[in-house]
Amino acid sequence: MAPSQRPSARDRLLRAAESVLFSRGIRATPVDDLLREADVSAATLYAQFGSKDGLLAEALRRRLADWQTIWDRHVVEAGDDTARLLALFDALEAYRVGTHPPARWCAFLTTATEFPDPDGPVGEVLAADSELLDRRLLHLSRPLAGDHAQELADEVALAYDGTLAAFLRGRPASAIDVGRRLARAAISAHRA
Repeated sequence: MAPSQRPSARDRLLRAAESVLFSRGIRATPVDDLLREADVSAATLYAQFGSKDGLLAEALRRRLADWQTIWDRHVVEAGDDTARLLALFDALEAYRVGTHPPARWCAFLTTATEFPDPDGPVGEVLAADSELLDRRLLHLSRPLAGDHAQELADEVALAYDGTLAAFLRGRPASAIDVGRRLARAAISAHRA
């Protein structure tokens, strides 16, 4: 690749974070591995992001923006209230085969397990991810469950989190389909 076509150092660092941190583990990945993967100096990392945690926060911000865009698209394309709520699983399927290298399971859950009480930018991004999930599932559950919307939203969130955990375990092989079925059963139970 010609030097003028080479991605910027910032982009190379973010790509390295995507490919290394969420597959090998955040704490298990030394800064030197990120630098080597991105082909940059330590000074470049610190000038661009301030720290490894700053790089992590920015990688998570980008993931969250990409995830929200994909989820938005699937909600808009859905034909009815049930499909809009289940669009969470359609979006997850699209996201996992999209532009990002798939993480072992979920970059946000990975980060939350490695940073149990995060503060600063990492904590802010984790909170934004949780808030998006909670707020949107509640909104999409209201037309289906009325006064029991929070219960339905919680059940769908649990099916979703279980789907993400299934990626880590490697079973069931069709985790998204199973999560979608569980969410559909929850919808049926709240409609009855």
